[in-house]
Amino acid sequence: MTHDHASSGEASPPGTGPLTWPTGFRAYTGHGGLRAHGDDISVVVSDRPAVSAAVFTQSLFAGPAVVLSRTHAAGQRLRAVTTLAQNANVATGRQGHENAAEVVRRVAAIAQVPDDEILIGSTGVIGRPLPMDTIRAHFDTAAAPGLAAFTAAPLDVARAMMTTDTRPKTAERTVGQARIVGVAKGVGMLEPNMATMLAYLVTDAELPPADLDMALRTAVDRTFNCLSVDTDTSTSDTVTVIANGAAGPVDPAAFAAALADLCLDLTLQLARDGEGATKLLRVTVTGGRDHTQAKRIAKSVVNSPLVKTAVHGADPNWGRVVMAIGKNTDDTDIVPGNVTVRFGDVEVYPEEPAPGTLDTLAAIMRQPQVDIGITLGIADGEATVYGCDLSAGYVRVNADYTS
Repeated sequence: MTHDHASSGEASPPGTGPLTWPTGFRAYTGHGGLRAHGDDISVVVSDRPAVSAAVFTQSLFAGPAVVLSRTHAAGQRLRAVTTLAQNANVATGRQGHENAAEVVRRVAAIAQVPDDEILIGSTGVIGRPLPMDTIRAHFDTAAAPGLAAFTAAPLDVARAMMTTDTRPKTAERTVGQARIVGVAKGVGMLEPNMATMLAYLVTDAELPPADLDMALRTAVDRTFNCLSVDTDTSTSDTVTVIANGAAGPVDPAAFAAALADLCLDLTLQLARDGEGATKLLRVTVTGGRDHTQAKRIAKSVVNSPLVKTAVHGADPNWGRVVMAIGKNTDDTDIVPGNVTVRFGDVEVYPEEPAPGTLDTLAAIMRQPQVDIGITLGIADGEATVYGCDLSAGYVRVNADYTS
């Protein structure tokens, strides 16, 4: 855990009080009829012009929200983000695109910002049109008080974004005199390439757009893009950071480190809350040809249903790990004799544990976090990826998702 070194520009952990937005940001949540009960629409907006960066899903079926947001994000001046929960508005034809654009127009009027400075996220069931009648009625009511209705806290927004999540996900870091606050959702259909997950990061730090973009992409590559729950890349995934400069300039390197730390915090929260998850699974690969290979091998292990079920059952079956490594048949520089595998700090391959060590391994596998370490013995490439076990609960959640 880091400690508060605000004067030196290092990241600090969340404070002890209720989480609030950085200077110049405010938010709104409300019930728009996307789900039966509870808030399902949220808006976060900066009171002043801002710079921004964003990354999106690579899915060929990217939803209208992503298509529209990519266009708006290209200007690097986003000031607001709105989210519709429980309906992804994907595979809904031309009407789906028109509906997304209408939502943005309505939010723009309420938040008093231009349409093209708004990012829209939509998450939930694929293939169903948005219930525009109830959404319009909601916005007509919400528009009456205007920005005076923007009194929601980060935790309120995180709750309003949830679909099958069991708990809201928030994080906070400080850098210099500035703060970074993040909210996220997602527990299934998680295999970011940049992946269903949404994460919004807002800060009152002042940075040039190029530095902000580099900080976000570097952080995403090492955190959200190292997360997998079920290997399925969503159609709607979005990560954005908005910086309004209200707290003044910060050191770009210190900001990048704080942003990466915050993104890792959210990544671990997402992994621990994976659909049906009972354990966090962390796989670290060292000694790879490069980072790309190490990450690919680690993902192969964390995504293996046989590895994930072994973790769920606290079964130290290292044969499944070497299987998951070995199926990467294009990686011909991986030589089995040079590979080592560890559960926790106990080596299980190639030196097979003594019979008495099996109890130690079973105890390691029963922990709420299971660490698997792999050394490839090629060069110095390394990567750590995050996931969860595979339980009957995952099947139940997804078998009954739309019914």
